[in-house]
Amino acid sequence: MIPIWSLFICFAIAIAISLATIPLVRVFALRTGFVDRPNSRKIHREPIPLLGGLAIYLAFVVAAGLVGHKHSTFWGITVGGLLIFCIGVIDDFYKTRGKDFKAWPKFLTQILASLILVVYHIRISGVNLPLYHSYFTFPLWLSVLATVFWVVGMTNMMNFLDGVDGLAAGLASISSMTLVLIALMKGQDTMAILAVSLVGACLGFLKYNFHPARIFMGDAGATFLGYALAAIAIDGAFKSATLVSVAVPVLALGVPILDTVWVVSRRFKERRPVYVADKGHTFHMMMKSGLTQIQTVAILYLVGVCFSLASILVEIVSH
Repeated sequence: MIPIWSLFICFAIAIAISLATIPLVRVFALRTGFVDRPNSRKIHREPIPLLGGLAIYLAFVVAAGLVGHKHSTFWGITVGGLLIFCIGVIDDFYKTRGKDFKAWPKFLTQILASLILVVYHIRISGVNLPLYHSYFTFPLWLSVLATVFWVVGMTNMMNFLDGVDGLAAGLASISSMTLVLIALMKGQDTMAILAVSLVGACLGFLKYNFHPARIFMGDAGATFLGYALAAIAIDGAFKSATLVSVAVPVLALGVPILDTVWVVSRRFKERRPVYVADKGHTFHMMMKSGLTQIQTVAILYLVGVCFSLASILVEIVSH
């Protein structure tokens, strides 16, 4: 069992790096014009610096690397996450110029980043069948397909939520903390280190991103968070999963999944492209009903906590 102080050290380093680098990144973004400009589907009314995702990525890599550098999951997230972050920066750059980046390069890059995890032996390999007291190992093609589907899905789901000040970072913190607790329950020390480093990186960023936001994480930061959470869940909560405990990572990441199901089903019903952004997310609907940004975020935080508690309960019951 990993010493508890190791978790606190990684958390402290992550939050310290995040807090220290965000002001520098903010100044750089303002000086270079790397800002998110208001438009018809944006909530903010003034240009807000982007590139906050850079601080999140650096804080995670440095903090998690101190203890987890010998583990393949760390390198899978670091290498694959760098791809996700870079394509996200390109997407954000287009936004600073008032343009839209095509969806297919992002989608292909996300698939490639998912396959990088497979190369590092991070994949959904099978499931326990409790009635038969046996473990069903997925064929390689099914294992790869399930992994890519999960990772690409979570990468985009977290990005969908990045539309209100503090929402994505706060929910990522809640989900990450849940994965920390599940990893400790399973005796998965490295997964706990990776997840707690992500908590620290998110909370440091949240200080500057909560309403009124002074910086945004951009697509680069949001997609990296989704990617990292998906990877940690695969090598953590999904490991030796029973049919019941498959619900654990799904519940731990319940809010982005729920929001995505709502958005995708609505866009299908209206016969509109799934990848075209609009103001039809759950948080948009809540604000249209009269709630403020802070009220909306607080309610979704509470829902996220409820999902996380449910996932922990399922983990306890399933064992």
